[in-house]
Amino acid sequence: MEPGLVAGMRIARVSATPLNIPVRFDLPGFERDTALSLTLVEVETQNGLKGHGITAITEEEVVAAAVNEVAAYHIVGEDALAHERVWDKLYWELAPRGQTGHGCHAIAAIDIALWDIKGKALGLPVWRLLGGARPRVPAYVTFGFASMDRETLAAAAKVWVKERGAKRLKMVVGHHGLKRRDEPRPLAALVAEDLQRVMAVRDAVGPEVPIFLDGNCSLDPYHARWLAERVEDLGIGFFEEPLVENDPRRLADLRRQVRVPLAGGQNEGLIHRFRDLIMAEALDVMQPNVVIGGGFTQGLRIAGLAAAFNQPIANGGAWAHHNMHLHAGIANGGLVEYHHLATLVTERIFGPLPRPDADGWLHPSDAPGLGFTPDPDAVRELAKHPTSRGAGKA
Repeated sequence: MEPGLVAGMRIARVSATPLNIPVRFDLPGFERDTALSLTLVEVETQNGLKGHGITAITEEEVVAAAVNEVAAYHIVGEDALAHERVWDKLYWELAPRGQTGHGCHAIAAIDIALWDIKGKALGLPVWRLLGGARPRVPAYVTFGFASMDRETLAAAAKVWVKERGAKRLKMVVGHHGLKRRDEPRPLAALVAEDLQRVMAVRDAVGPEVPIFLDGNCSLDPYHARWLAERVEDLGIGFFEEPLVENDPRRLADLRRQVRVPLAGGQNEGLIHRFRDLIMAEALDVMQPNVVIGGGFTQGLRIAGLAAAFNQPIANGGAWAHHNMHLHAGIANGGLVEYHHLATLVTERIFGPLPRPDADGWLHPSDAPGLGFTPDPDAVRELAKHPTSRGAGKA
């Protein structure tokens, strides 16, 4: 046995399952069926330990193929506890010239699974392995989606704050604005309606509840600035990814022009993109997402980079129950996004998961690893649903 290798901890099997998961909104007065896609990865060691990771916001079939047809071949036989070694090997196989995208998603899911295994092997939750800075993390609830009209949005905001105890809310703006320019919907009209929607939510919940906006990289600089200028006095926590491509230079310009804090980074696959955003002074809040941007291994690196520049971080891009481990583990952890739809999806796979308490905090479990495992029967049933080529997404 190699020096330092724990018996039975070599990787024996790696597999990925693409899933397109149907869910239904569960808010009073608003019912709608939709679906979200993700890739579930399972890594098993020689001694039978299994770890699980996910990735999302991309083509699940492509990512699953990258795991099954490329990554698995290169890491079977590696030490499952050597996360830096495995991460570096995957990088040079899947993104050797610094590409972000599908390869980085595959790395993220595998890396999360390896940390899950490490926690189970050592009998500790991942958040303690990552540093154990705090046993709870502050959460904000993403509730407001483009499929809701103005009145429904306001009503849903009231439900979350007054009945479900949410302390912070996030809503989508600029929904696919640039992507859908072929529709008879000018960007000016889109952001004008967004302004009315934000005002409706503010009126519904009162002045004390912070409202966060998410542009999903859907706007150009002019229309993003138009909207940001008009919501400056509405108590906006931050405006997330307002600009197409997270363009560092144009984000820096926008940041100098408006008083609303800017956030971004949830879709960045590699650390050099965060370096560029920091050096351009483009953001007030950086948002690494372990499910998208390289797993916990790279999340730690990005958190360290942020600390070196006194740059706040938060979770954007959903999947709270994976990202809460990073933010509970590190001293400079921040807000975690409790995305309503993403949580419904993950609960279809893993069963009931922690929800924010009455004071708006999420509490990671002390169970080893991630603290939750997939239900094999549920996964088999979900795998029967058509994947994204044959079914719509939210």
